[in-house]
Amino acid sequence: MPRILIAECKQEVSTFNPHLSGYDDFGIRRGQELLNYHRSVRNEVGGALSVFDSVSDVELVPAYSAFFITSGGTLAKSAWEQISRELLESIKSAPAVNGVYFCMHGAMASETELDPEGWILTETRKIVGEKVPIVVSLDLHGILTDRMIEQSDAVVAYHTYPHVDFFETGQRAAKLLLRILSGEVKPLTAKVTVPALVRGDELITASGSIQHAVNAAKEIEQSPRCLSAAMMWGNPFTDVPELASWAFVVTNNDPEVAECEALRIADLFWQHHEKMHVPLKSLDEMAAIVKAHSSGTLGLVDAADATSSGASGDSNAILRKLIETGCAAFVLLPIVDEPTVKMAFAAGIGSTITTKIGGTLDPQRFTPLEITAKVRLLSDGRFRSESFGEEWLAGPTAVLEAGNITIVVSSRAVNLYDRSFFYAHGQNPARFDVVVIKSPHCQPHMYADWCTQMVHVDAPGSSSANLPYLGHTRCARPMFPLDAGVPFQSQAKLFQRHS
Repeated sequence: MPRILIAECKQEVSTFNPHLSGYDDFGIRRGQELLNYHRSVRNEVGGALSVFDSVSDVELVPAYSAFFITSGGTLAKSAWEQISRELLESIKSAPAVNGVYFCMHGAMASETELDPEGWILTETRKIVGEKVPIVVSLDLHGILTDRMIEQSDAVVAYHTYPHVDFFETGQRAAKLLLRILSGEVKPLTAKVTVPALVRGDELITASGSIQHAVNAAKEIEQSPRCLSAAMMWGNPFTDVPELASWAFVVTNNDPEVAECEALRIADLFWQHHEKMHVPLKSLDEMAAIVKAHSSGTLGLVDAADATSSGASGDSNAILRKLIETGCAAFVLLPIVDEPTVKMAFAAGIGSTITTKIGGTLDPQRFTPLEITAKVRLLSDGRFRSESFGEEWLAGPTAVLEAGNITIVVSSRAVNLYDRSFFYAHGQNPARFDVVVIKSPHCQPHMYADWCTQMVHVDAPGSSSANLPYLGHTRCARPMFPLDAGVPFQSQAKLFQRHS
């Protein structure tokens, strides 16, 4: 009976966010708790477990799960050391295993290690041995380093954006691991690096021009000689040396097919890459659109402060502009501000407080804004996501009403790629004239399908779609769109572990 070790270490960071992530920004689960939780949510580990649970002769060894409660800034040295130590200790203390399924995001970075995933896989390999197969699932916004591929037997990545295939990606990884364990296949990987950082609607896999590369990858993965394929375009806000975009193909020991197909996916991506940017409206243009708006709900997309991309969540830039321009519309917006929440809790529901809001985590970009507001609701900020049922912890949270503006204020950042943060605190976005959406893209039914207009705002923030504004210093150059006239040398690199 083969033993399969289950491990997870997952975080996405913006290295442009000055507020460091800490150990408390992760949900830590071990042993049976890991299995119980992931069997209750539709994420990658849950998908993998559904496959393993359907096989009678597999023994699961749940080791350790560190899952980010939200994305954030660079992981602090102390937090990285604690998580990596606990993770490796759990693997060392596990019984000998025949295979490893590792769930990762791929866009983690710490103060002292800029390729944490590659480092963890290297150390895991030292523990389990050279012959034990390791299959890794990744977000397509991960940073696909050479070391990650060298230390694993195969990688599997999402095929959708907005992401709706977490569960299916875990299933694909688990099925591939079982095939490797049975001796049926011997993975070989080809990777093509593309010098581009991209954002925008053209990356929506159901409708954007990215579908040329993504659909090719999906078709390739279904072909008899191929095991896994994807187009990954990294997280532009994780400024590390190997940041770029990548096509990869994993075949059953067929280097020619792997190289040919990886090059084909990369070329399809490059043909359309110049369209993959976001037309942004300035704050002044946004204010004019809000003033002219007459019916339905207007969506203001503040992707520059997208907590799911690693931003701090404490931007008050749109709030400030709306107040300064005398906005009379009913507005709903989220913000992270622990001191304001503490003041609201001290005052109590129904009280009126005067506070300075915003800029508590990223004071380089945001100056606190004084407001007077009524405390409408207080909560512990604990809820399950609308999308996949994950447990999210916003910390103590307050709903404030400053005239026509309703602000849901959390003590800590949570992912905002659906409406669950608003719903959990009694707010239905559809009942407002204007809603501020701190996520670059959500599933269409969340906002885009029913908002009368979606306005992408060029606000400051550590996950701005205005990529040249951020100031990359570590990634390779030249790089689109940071530089002009970037050349693309279509070249594949092959990887295969000895067995």
